[in-house]
Amino acid sequence: MASFSFGSGNAAKLLRLPLYAIGRIGALIVPRGRTWVFGCGAGIGDGALAMWRVATAEGHRAIWLTRNARERADAAELGIRTVPRDGIRGWWATARAGVVVVTHGLGDVNRYASSDAFVVQLWHGIPLKRIGLDSPATTQVPSVPGASVLRRLVGLAYRGAAQRIRVLPAASHRSRGRLESAFGLGDDRVVVTGEPRVDVLSAGTVDERRAAATSVLTRTGPLLRRQRAILYAPTWRDGEADPAVPDAAEWVRIVALLEKHDAILFVRSHPLGEGAYAPPWSSGRVRMLGSELLPDVTPALPRIDVLITDYSSLAYDVGLLAMPVLFLAPDAEEYARVRGFYGRYEDVAPDAATGWDGLLDELDRTLGDRAAYRKRSARSATLSAEMHAYRDGGNAARVYRAIRARGIPAPKGTR
Repeated sequence: MASFSFGSGNAAKLLRLPLYAIGRIGALIVPRGRTWVFGCGAGIGDGALAMWRVATAEGHRAIWLTRNARERADAAELGIRTVPRDGIRGWWATARAGVVVVTHGLGDVNRYASSDAFVVQLWHGIPLKRIGLDSPATTQVPSVPGASVLRRLVGLAYRGAAQRIRVLPAASHRSRGRLESAFGLGDDRVVVTGEPRVDVLSAGTVDERRAAATSVLTRTGPLLRRQRAILYAPTWRDGEADPAVPDAAEWVRIVALLEKHDAILFVRSHPLGEGAYAPPWSSGRVRMLGSELLPDVTPALPRIDVLITDYSSLAYDVGLLAMPVLFLAPDAEEYARVRGFYGRYEDVAPDAATGWDGLLDELDRTLGDRAAYRKRSARSATLSAEMHAYRDGGNAARVYRAIRARGIPAPKGTR
């Protein structure tokens, strides 16, 4: 069963409308200062962490709003000052903020205090599947009398919240058009700077990135230098069951293939979903890499040899590393009908497998044939080049300059 759906989330938002109204009145009264407030739906990481590093290096006072003890502990390790997101302290920090930086939505910070704020929405991936105003899933509500009215109300609320965004970075002009459409924003707010969250894939040397990624992945157990690492990252199904969960027979074949190529399969389920992605017996060849262990998967990518996914934006990102991508999409036609894609899915994944048997055959060829591996690597790099305009590790710095260019002052004491 999935842990979250748009329908349940939107129902909760509608019930909180009086609190939004009260919070908005209070936020309009409280004067804003110069502090930058950060929040991230994935935890301490993603593009928010890259932006925090740039902002603090420039001398800005910054606070991270945390949701739980895990986030507070992760922030403490990095020397990040925190305040609980919920409650009066989180409301006050958000209401007083000069800049509010989020990656998922305004709920990353205190949701009742962001009105009239300078909002920087970093988002968390180049859209392949339709998002925001482009997707009917965004305005889903429970099947109750008056549902159509509620959907329109949710749509208006979403559009209104999106209009608070002052800066939304895009990876490229191609990605920019998708974001403008999804958020209902003009090109004065969606800026082609590159995405801060992928700076970690370009900064430093290849050996440095690989060593750092290995350190992250060994949280799950030993990972030898010679061993292949495969990442499986299925996409959230908007609250529906994932049709690609392997059965017992498929698990037998998966583990046998991993043993043949001395490989480890890391399974990264979407943070908002739950899936039975574990073999029915204990196997050191299959390891869970959930968000509770690793909030942000991007720093781990330089140690991955092959990505398997369906509709994840990781398919665009790993091309920065020329990593082969295999697609497993048993429900592509249904997903296109219900959720929709930007462009044609077959242009991105022309040979997507519809089941594990076909996927494992292709994975066997990719791992066992250097020519096949190089061919898929080249295809991945080409796909990435179409979507990422920058690959110099300087995306966060460009976003910072875009923020300053829109009237945000320098820190006190600087010229």
